[in-house]
Amino acid sequence: MTIPTAALEALQDTVGEKWVLSGRVDLETYASDGLSTHHSNPGAVVLPGTRDELVQVVRVLARFGIPVVARGAGTGLSGGALAGDHSVLLVLTRLNRVLEIDPVNRIAVVEPGVVNVQLSDEAEKHGLHYAPDPASQAVCTIGGNVAENAGGPHCLKYGVTVDHVLALEVVLPSGEVVTLGTKSGEPWGPDLVGLFVGSEGAFGIASRITVRLTPSSSFVRTILAVFPSMRVAGQAVTDVIASGVVPSALEMMDKNCIAAVEASSYGAGYPKEAAAVLIVEIDGHNEDPVDDDCRRVEQILRDSGATDVQSGTDPAHRARLWQGRKKAFGAMGRISPDLMVQDAVVPRSALPDILEHVDRIADKYSLSICNVFHAGDGNLHPNINLDSRDEGEAERVRRASAEIMQACIEAGGTISGEHGVGTEKLHFMPMVFDSVALAVLRDVRRVFDPEERANPGKAVPADSFEMVNSD
Repeated sequence: MTIPTAALEALQDTVGEKWVLSGRVDLETYASDGLSTHHSNPGAVVLPGTRDELVQVVRVLARFGIPVVARGAGTGLSGGALAGDHSVLLVLTRLNRVLEIDPVNRIAVVEPGVVNVQLSDEAEKHGLHYAPDPASQAVCTIGGNVAENAGGPHCLKYGVTVDHVLALEVVLPSGEVVTLGTKSGEPWGPDLVGLFVGSEGAFGIASRITVRLTPSSSFVRTILAVFPSMRVAGQAVTDVIASGVVPSALEMMDKNCIAAVEASSYGAGYPKEAAAVLIVEIDGHNEDPVDDDCRRVEQILRDSGATDVQSGTDPAHRARLWQGRKKAFGAMGRISPDLMVQDAVVPRSALPDILEHVDRIADKYSLSICNVFHAGDGNLHPNINLDSRDEGEAERVRRASAEIMQACIEAGGTISGEHGVGTEKLHFMPMVFDSVALAVLRDVRRVFDPEERANPGKAVPADSFEMVNSD
């Protein structure tokens, strides 16, 4: 037992014995997030059922000096929601109420455990929706989206999570409750909401989240374009964006990903012989401009080398075109026991070269890589299939991942677009930030959490200044 008995008893008094888990089997349930290659059993798991219970739990942990890690649905892909055996994992899925929908001012107030698609379903009753739509939106939570600054296919046009959060009620690691921002946005001074979103649970825990809702489009067109090579598809992405048309989504899948999808129950009818496909979506509130943009994009795709272009306006047809993309990660899960999901960003103009570089790295290390990603904003997701029980293969994957990250950085990109640093990318941070910048990042963290008990060992290396200077 690594968590003091007195602390466990105090937690049980707060939330009820049923909602404090410390048995070996229970802890194993929470030993990984969506990145199955990383594994760590927490010292205990606590599931508060109300906002007041959440606050009291954090205060108990502060009194005992116990580190705390917040977790939503566990769909994160950077090992960011894992807790060590001296930490308590605070699972927020019971805090799942939509507290307010204000259709006049187009805002919603939710608890952190509200599932992403649940919020859009509620808002749709008023002709609105919540724009950030991660591939895991059917299960991921708004609190987790805030922690990672999650994106999604439609963030090309509508922006990522930080662009839609107006205000936050935050429980600091000390147990103090503060409010950042307002329902009408930050009224003055520094953008503390923008600072908190994407902080990966290292600043505190959002207990109330106020978000901006977006009017649902009246007209939507979805285009599927087939390409003979990844390079040609990558150039087509640049050509579409250069045209001045701003698609709501522009996604790419390579031949390995297409094969995985079409061999699964998620088959969407993508041509198996294609080297790559692009899914492009155009939307708006007036039919003629949407149709004009759609025809223009279709012609650009053909001129750029697409061998086939089809479009769908019927909701069922559009859903089918999207099905393979939305379920791609599930389909890849059939190929191997584990999946290392990368999350680098490069300038769009660098896509053709980087995609070919990723292929060369896969060949070098004899690995299978499936590419499915947000091509419109250059957010790559090379997914490496592996069996982490094979130490030799696991080591090849680690080396390949480092080379992919290095290549993306050298192309003018960075190591994460939406999945966060967590534990998986922690050792890549000195590749992007020098010792001074890392020290500043750690100082900012200490403003919110002087004892560094909130999600310790994540996002910023704890010994970052000394580590970089010793190289």
